[in-house]
Amino acid sequence: MGNPTARVEIADREAAEWHERLGAPSVTTETIREFFDWRKSPANADAYRRVELIWTESRKLAGTPAIEDALNDAMSRRLPKSSERRAPGILLGAAAVGAAAVLVFGGWTWWQGRSTFTTGVGEQWVVQLADGSSVRLDTDSRMRVRFSDGQRLVDLERGQAMFSVAHDAQRPFVVAAGDARVTAIGTVFDVQRQGDGVSVTLVSGAVDVTRLSGPERPLRLAAGQEARVTPAGTASRSVDVPTATSWTEGRIVFRDTPMNEAVAEVNRYLTAKVVLEAKDLATVPVNGVFKTGDRDAFVAAASGVFGLEPSAGPNGSIRLSERGK
Repeated sequence: MGNPTARVEIADREAAEWHERLGAPSVTTETIREFFDWRKSPANADAYRRVELIWTESRKLAGTPAIEDALNDAMSRRLPKSSERRAPGILLGAAAVGAAAVLVFGGWTWWQGRSTFTTGVGEQWVVQLADGSSVRLDTDSRMRVRFSDGQRLVDLERGQAMFSVAHDAQRPFVVAAGDARVTAIGTVFDVQRQGDGVSVTLVSGAVDVTRLSGPERPLRLAAGQEARVTPAGTASRSVDVPTATSWTEGRIVFRDTPMNEAVAEVNRYLTAKVVLEAKDLATVPVNGVFKTGDRDAFVAAASGVFGLEPSAGPNGSIRLSERGK
């Protein structure tokens, strides 16, 4: 029988390396697929959540002299040679995990004692819930958590969140989002509110999606499916999970996405928006991978590929216009 401690150490090291790879300026779709294959292992998924949580908690303590000194010392150490050959962009590597680990446990109690969680534009937070479930809140999102003896209820009031639900057959995990209800026992799924509609993407396990105002029976999703709930009804389709959930790794992946939708997605992470004034290009398909919040990269790519002219707009925005117009 293998050594459990050794397996955990290997998973932690690999998780730190993945965190580095996914923080690089350019990440291919194939890399994202490889990451999701690696994360299918529960031990690997837990290790990656630990690295993310350590990084998130350490950011909140920036400016505390003792913590800053410890993190600076840890991050000044060299990573193993295998990691040095990878692209730059690491946020928190394996060498920093040991120094920062002490920061996490106090943070868990703080998270568990709250019932409302909010992110600003461009922010993402990982929330560890009292039942062992975790939620990754995307940019400009808000949720309320209400647990009782018979039900675990999360109300997603706006934005988007990825839920990794701890199994508890006696207490179903329910996400309320507008007119939609998503019920799970133990699974991983993504919920996004978009205007008067709600999208639910299932990564693993099974969930039931219900439209409260409609006569339809609950829709059972299988892994790799997405449900869209609108006032007109509920519909499902197959989706590419790494693409649909790439935001959880700080990436936006476009595959034949209409330009106006791509601009809207980029803008979700920006306070100073991109304005598409070249209306003739609104439905032209866009392909590519961009870091969330990297407006300059998107503007440069769109300008170069489609011959657009960027110019300064009001409130720090950037206009994309056809050259000569």
